[in-house]
Amino acid sequence: MAITAGLMKRFAACLYELLSLLAICLLCTAVFILLFGAADSGLKRLGLQVLLWLVIGAYFVRCWMKTGQTLATQAWKLKLVNKENETLNFTQAVQRYGFTTLSIGCFGLGFLWAIIDKNHLFLHDRVLNMHWVSVT
Repeated sequence: MAITAGLMKRFAACLYELLSLLAICLLCTAVFILLFGAADSGLKRLGLQVLLWLVIGAYFVRCWMKTGQTLATQAWKLKLVNKENETLNFTQAVQRYGFTTLSIGCFGLGFLWAIIDKNHLFLHDRVLNMHWVSVT
């Protein structure tokens, strides 16, 4: 039986995840600027923002489908699973990325929800019936 991962461990993994995302965003931005020039206004800026959102989404969706773990969650020995304790399928992973985007867009309230949730689930995980487990 899987052991549910603790809240502090999941928040620590989120902070670590930001480092991975920073590296991905810097690399994608550099390539974008080399190909299209400065993205400081207008359609180029919007194009860069959409590109970054899609690339980050592809990273998370692939990781959640393949192993249930990103680089950060591997380091913290966490795994995202669905209600059957299996890795996510494509639809579940895309839905989670969409709901996670909404959580962040609402000033992180979906993450802060875990503080008051009885099982300490993020709001998007509660809605989608997913949870984090500790792995060895």
